[in-house]
Amino acid sequence: MTTIPSWTSEMPYMYKELVQDRIQTLHREAEEQRLVNRILRVRRARKQAERASVRLRQALARMA
Repeated sequence: MTTIPSWTSEMPYMYKELVQDRIQTLHREAEEQRLVNRILRVRRARKQAERASVRLRQALARMA
């Protein structure tokens, strides 16, 4: 009679746990990437605003 080792019955549970852990990691990484993208957009917008401010000051100085 062949018996199945007990660790084989635990394999589906372990696999499911690994898959769930990987999914959570991917969600966390995606959220971090969204945060990085938001920060980059804010920095880009800030630079654009600074350049626009410089151009405005230059135009006002020419008018004076």
